[in-house]
Amino acid sequence: MKRLHIIVSGRVQGVFFRHNTNIVANKLGLKGYVRNTGDGNVEVIAEGPEDKLRELVEFCKKGPLGARVDNVKLSYEEPKNEFDCFSIKY
Repeated sequence: MKRLHIIVSGRVQGVFFRHNTNIVANKLGLKGYVRNTGDGNVEVIAEGPEDKLRELVEFCKKGPLGARVDNVKLSYEEPKNEFDCFSIKY
């Protein structure tokens, strides 16, 4: 079990990035959240098996149709097991 903090920058708000990330993460069985940040980025905190986290990163590098991903910043952290599911945080 790993915990991954992802910051995605580019044209990532207003293009259903959070919605699609939520769908992908739930299909992968990950726990955590996705949210927009005040500076126009999208933040993801996800916990789960490393191979599933890598699949989520691959999605984040491309994003949904209409998104333009300029940068994906990754940092691994110690898992906290604080989430019951994956959701969109507002």
